[in-house]
Amino acid sequence: MTHLALYTFGVLKSPLADPAPLTRELHARGEAIYPKISQHPGYLARAEAADRNRGTHFDLDWGAWGEFAVPAWYGKGRTVETIALDATLSLWTDLRPAFDAIYTGLHREALNRRYDWFERTGHPSYVSWWVSDDVIPTWQDGVSRLEHLHDHGSAPHAFTFHHSFAPDGTPTRIKHIGPKSDQVH
Repeated sequence: MTHLALYTFGVLKSPLADPAPLTRELHARGEAIYPKISQHPGYLARAEAADRNRGTHFDLDWGAWGEFAVPAWYGKGRTVETIALDATLSLWTDLRPAFDAIYTGLHREALNRRYDWFERTGHPSYVSWWVSDDVIPTWQDGVSRLEHLHDHGSAPHAFTFHHSFAPDGTPTRIKHIGPKSDQVH
C-alpha cells in the first residue's frame, strides 16, 4: 500500500516574528486550520516538532521527519527574528482527500488570501509524491521533490494535483481537477 506525501513551502512577505496585523492574522488562521486538516478523512500525519516553542524551524527536533530543510532559492532569514517562511509536510491516504482538505473550508479561505502573506516567487508552492506505507518522508525529500518539480515539471517522482500520477507512475486525474482537456498529459 502507498501513501501520498505532500510538501508545501512559501516565502512570507515579512518575518514570522513581525508583530504587524497581517502576520498575526496568518498565525491565527494557521492555528484554526491545522486542527481542521488533521480531522479530515484521509489525513494520516504531519511533521510536528517535539520542541515546538524552542527555536526556529531549523533548530527544532522533527524526529522521523528529519532535519528541516528549505529550497535553494529561499534567501531570507534563519533566526527567530528573521525567518520568513511557512512549510508543511504531511501524509495522506490518497490524492482526493488531500485535495479536498486543501481546497475547501478554512484552508480554501486562507488560500484566497495567500498573496497578502506570501511572495510570488515563480516557484511551485507544493509538491506531491507516493511513498510506501512504512515510509515517513523527510523535509529534505520534500525540498528535493519541489526543486525537481520546478526544474522538470510534473512527473511520477514529483507532481501537482492538476498533473498527477497514480502510485504505479501512470498519469491520473482527480474528477473535477486537472488539465481542462480530456487527455491526461
